[in-house]
Amino acid sequence: MKRIFLLAILIPVFIACNKEEEDVEQTVVKMGTIENPSQQTNFYLNQDDSTRVWVLNSEIKYYRPKDNQRAVLEYVILTNKPTGSSYNHDVELKDIYEILTKGIFSISPATQDSIGNDPVAVRDMWVTGDFLNVEFIYPGYSKTHFINLVSDTAKADDYTDNKVHLEFRHNANDDYPSLNISGIVSFDISSLRVTGVNSVDFVVHTKEFDYSTADKTYSFTYKYGTMLAATAPAKRLTIPVRKAIVK
Repeated sequence: MKRIFLLAILIPVFIACNKEEEDVEQTVVKMGTIENPSQQTNFYLNQDDSTRVWVLNSEIKYYRPKDNQRAVLEYVILTNKPTGSSYNHDVELKDIYEILTKGIFSISPATQDSIGNDPVAVRDMWVTGDFLNVEFIYPGYSKTHFINLVSDTAKADDYTDNKVHLEFRHNANDDYPSLNISGIVSFDISSLRVTGVNSVDFVVHTKEFDYSTADKTYSFTYKYGTMLAATAPAKRLTIPVRKAIVK
């Protein structure tokens, strides 16, 4: 009789625990480009995995992002849209990290010093659509650091592999190296397109802490036009805790 009584108590408790687990919101973290030409509080995120979401609700009141702003969004899915809809989900925005977005900068001897060449740690580097994305870490404290993707025409004759060679450059601005600070930057590489072909091979040179005597290199094929990849590789992204202060 005691066993039956205990079972009657435990079963409702077990069901209640399961119900609480089901009610916990499952957040999603995705990277993409914001579509918001009218700068409203509701906007689309065209995600790098070729899906699209509509920010219906937001916990960040009065936030009106710029159109074409690259960003990492943390959100909860509210509804799934049926097949054939212009977007995939209605979502509620929980947090956002706006990504520094720049083009390719051509350097000259006069601008070498301002661009800098301080070491940096590259966590990941990948191409999505027309963007080269770099997830990086630098030691710093409070000053603004400068991050650029540069083309050095003075070095053009140094390479004979028929590839475009670029440099990922970091200027620490004499900041005190107190904390490891992380960030993401997206570079618009559409200027690399060549008329008559639908892909370009390019190499990115970096100066990293674990490569003290030589550049570290990353090789990519930038596909566009008919060869544009349908989806981007899945990336496990998080919104940085100590966010980089960069320009």
